[in-house]
Amino acid sequence: MRVLVFIFILLTSISLLSGQDYKKHLRKGNKYYNAKKYKQAEMEYRKAQERDSKRFKAEYNTGNALYKQEQYGEAVDKYMNITSSVKDKNILAKAYHNLGNSYLEKKEYEKSIEAYKNALKNSPDDLDTKYNLQYAKMMLKRQQQQQKKNKNNKKQQKKKDKQNKQNQDKNKKDKQKKDKNKQNKQQQQKISKKDAERILKALKNEEKKLQKKLQKKKAKSNNKLEKNW
Repeated sequence: MRVLVFIFILLTSISLLSGQDYKKHLRKGNKYYNAKKYKQAEMEYRKAQERDSKRFKAEYNTGNALYKQEQYGEAVDKYMNITSSVKDKNILAKAYHNLGNSYLEKKEYEKSIEAYKNALKNSPDDLDTKYNLQYAKMMLKRQQQQQKKNKNNKKQQKKKDKQNKQNQDKNKKDKQKKDKNKQNKQQQQKISKKDAERILKALKNEEKKLQKKLQKKKAKSNNKLEKNW
């Protein structure tokens, strides 16, 4: 019986010490957070979580410290843990609100809108959440319009690229045809020159033959003797 009592007292002491450490790190984290030293605050909040993982405040505050450091993905994880484990409507409203802010920064507007709606289910009169919800809806509309514009621009660019390729192919074919015509013309000119030289040579040969013929005839005429009287 004494042993059991001793163990009970020991466990109670450990629990009290753990609770004191939790509060100590939570207070230090809050001090750093208020001083805008968000990395140090995060470290203290995580130490508090290690002392007592069942308490939500340290995890919630860790999410806030991560958000301030623009680590929105990790902040989302923390807020999601809160929304899945806490039943208190006031806490849920805050967690969903901050979850919506994190998604908003990540430009995941549909998820942001859904988070704000869940926040309003738990706190219907929260004006900040109502404002952020309308802002997220506006940003989603702009995003969709931009995506549509980008899609149309991409489609037009694709059409333009296709037309440019067709023009390039046509220009290439025209150039090939022009080069071929030029080559044929040069070939024709070359042949014509060759033919002209052959004709000129033939004419020269004919002239030589004619000259020989005339010389032969003249020589024959000179061989006739006149009679002496």
